[in-house]
Amino acid sequence: MSEVIHLECTKCGAQLSPGIPQNVCTKDGGILFARYDLGKLKQNFKPGHLRGREASLWRYREVLPDVEPVTLGEGFTPVLPSREFENLWIKDEGLNPTGSFKARGVTVAISVAKSLGLKKLAMPSAGNAGSALAAYAAAAGIEAHIFMPRDVPAANRIECEMYGAKLTLVNGLISDCARIVSERKDQEGWFDLSTLKEPYRVEGKKTMAYELFEQLDGKLPDAIIFSCGGGVGVIGMWKAFDEMEQLGWISPERPRMIAVQAEGCSPLVKAWEEGKSSVEPWQDASTIAAGLRVPRPYGDYLVLDILKQSRGTAVAVSDQEIRDAVRHWGSGEGIFAAPEGAASLAAYRKLRESCGRKAFLSESDRVVLFNTGTGLKYLDVLQEKKAPATRYIGGIIGPY
Repeated sequence: MSEVIHLECTKCGAQLSPGIPQNVCTKDGGILFARYDLGKLKQNFKPGHLRGREASLWRYREVLPDVEPVTLGEGFTPVLPSREFENLWIKDEGLNPTGSFKARGVTVAISVAKSLGLKKLAMPSAGNAGSALAAYAAAAGIEAHIFMPRDVPAANRIECEMYGAKLTLVNGLISDCARIVSERKDQEGWFDLSTLKEPYRVEGKKTMAYELFEQLDGKLPDAIIFSCGGGVGVIGMWKAFDEMEQLGWISPERPRMIAVQAEGCSPLVKAWEEGKSSVEPWQDASTIAAGLRVPRPYGDYLVLDILKQSRGTAVAVSDQEIRDAVRHWGSGEGIFAAPEGAASLAAYRKLRESCGRKAFLSESDRVVLFNTGTGLKYLDVLQEKKAPATRYIGGIIGPY
């Protein structure tokens, strides 16, 4: 593993020490990135060195913090060729511990937190990040305080309880949960592990890009479609592409990055369509995809810039399109996707349609969709409500 030489603000470029716990830039609140001496690593870290390593994200230890991993076996999820579309692959993140890609970010963040001696962590969560924090905090022997909307999927709530986390359900959205963490963290002695308000969850998420490079035989796809709540997946992969170029693994060519949101909460899509560099808070956010119900993502300025740099786009899909995509993937691919993950399929189908003009994606474009989690976490959300069947038993007529 590598020593983080400094933490760098993504707004002003200020450099902060990685030797003490850091949240965001003390000057302007900018998101912090961990930086390594890639020039030095370039000489001895080649793609061929990865052969035979463990099938987890920690195989990329040269570009991860030099800490003892707190691991549950996360990462190196499969890239599956679509049975329906040529030149389309599905990376199934639902096979991670706790059933989602959130395990990637949390394993690295928890590992660093433990190495820095942190004892109490707090996080607002729409569901899966909280589940991941609860599990990895339990493995690390660290106290976890998790704040979730009261209508969070039941699996996420139950997971947090079973892992022994201190869970608070809030009448409101993830933004309301974040406000509670911010207001109470100093008096409670919590370190804030909120999305993009610490530097290391990005480090775990970026490994998705390193895996794509390996699993597609050193060739990146033409486009990547990723569902965005906080946007860390897109930000992390873009950071990895920059690192891989500096390491000499890839050329400056990048995949087009496509951000997907739900129509009931699509602040990034609205800002993109209006040509803005930041979002306005979304009012009355509502969608069955709990992880996409983020009214104001903290990393908005980074995601929107990545879409611009990559010549990508942002797409909103309806809850009905998401439901249809969950069923379509299940019956056609054998993948039971989380609503957030299925949103990427709904977006792909939209981007293949011409609607009287040239489609954004063609059948020859090599595209990767990310299923960000397992649908098993959303049984209460996805089930169709039906009246109980009437049975006739022993001459008595009535429901059974």
